Amino acid sequence: MKEQAGVTLDDVRRVAELANLELTAEEEPRMQRDLNAILGHIDQLNELDTSGVPAMAQVSEMLGDTLLDRGEALRMDEVRPSLDRAEVISAAPETDGRFFKVPKVIER
Repeated sequence: MKEQAGVTLDDVRRVAELANLELTAEEEPRMQRDLNAILGHIDQLNELDTSGVPAMAQVSEMLGDTLLDRGEALRMDEVRPSLDRAEVISAAPETDGRFFKVPKVIER
């Protein structure tokens, strides 16, 4: 496994800021340890030979028509009629006539 620079406390603080998390001084070293452990596991996965594994964007590509545990087959992705926009907007508690109005939930 190749050595890589680990996550620093400054990195942890920056990620917490981006994620809008407030970490205590006691939580920061634990988060640093956890993030370094995650990156270590990713390094291990990167060492695996995946040359014979086809690239895919979704697990469903691999499943295809295979039945899921609940016995349901995956349905084909197809265009279907949607709800009537005017009807939905008329039932909304508050709109501007085109969009829903919702209270602000993110504060900075």
